[in-house]
Amino acid sequence: MNQALESMRLDKWLWCARFYKTRSVAVDEIGKGRVTVNQQAAKAARELRVGDTVALRQGVVQRTVVVQALSNMRGPAPVAQQLYQETDASLKARAEAAERRRLAPEPAATLNEGRPTKRDRRQIDQVRHDWGDRWSASLDE
Repeated sequence: MNQALESMRLDKWLWCARFYKTRSVAVDEIGKGRVTVNQQAAKAARELRVGDTVALRQGVVQRTVVVQALSNMRGPAPVAQQLYQETDASLKARAEAAERRRLAPEPAATLNEGRPTKRDRRQIDQVRHDWGDRWSASLDE
């Protein structure tokens, strides 16, 4: 952490704080409107200062953090975590979302059947064959 910095680019800070793996991914997320600074839409070149509030989305996870420090280099995760402080509301919302995902039913459990059997495929082919040259489901009168 370098205390001499007064401001730095938003995309670079997100990369240094290890929210995104590369700066180009950070730029893409900012461009898609998934990152805001002080509740305002931001651009990648936005100058970020200590005390700014950054709201971002990582996949399905929504986070709100307050900038604690600026750094010119991407360091190890424990050092990167010192660059920000996540808000209490954000921590609570993330915990609730994780619990909802944990309790959600498994999507595959709603499937009653797997791949069609040979018999099923024959029935499907028979139905397709019975349609013949018809190209729509409406009745031709």
